[in-house]
Amino acid sequence: MSDAKRSARAEQAKGAVKEAVGRLVGNERMTADGRSMRARGDLREAVHKIRDAFRR
Repeated sequence: MSDAKRSARAEQAKGAVKEAVGRLVGNERMTADGRSMRARGDLREAVHKIRDAFRR
């Protein structure tokens, strides 16, 4: 796995944790921030998958 993919997965994981903590403590902003971090990670991972598909 490339560094970029690893970074995207790490961002997804951090976002999921932040979202869960936000829900646990009832902080809507933290929940939203976590959701957006996870979405950014998902998008970056999708971009890398598309790039890999065109390289083959």
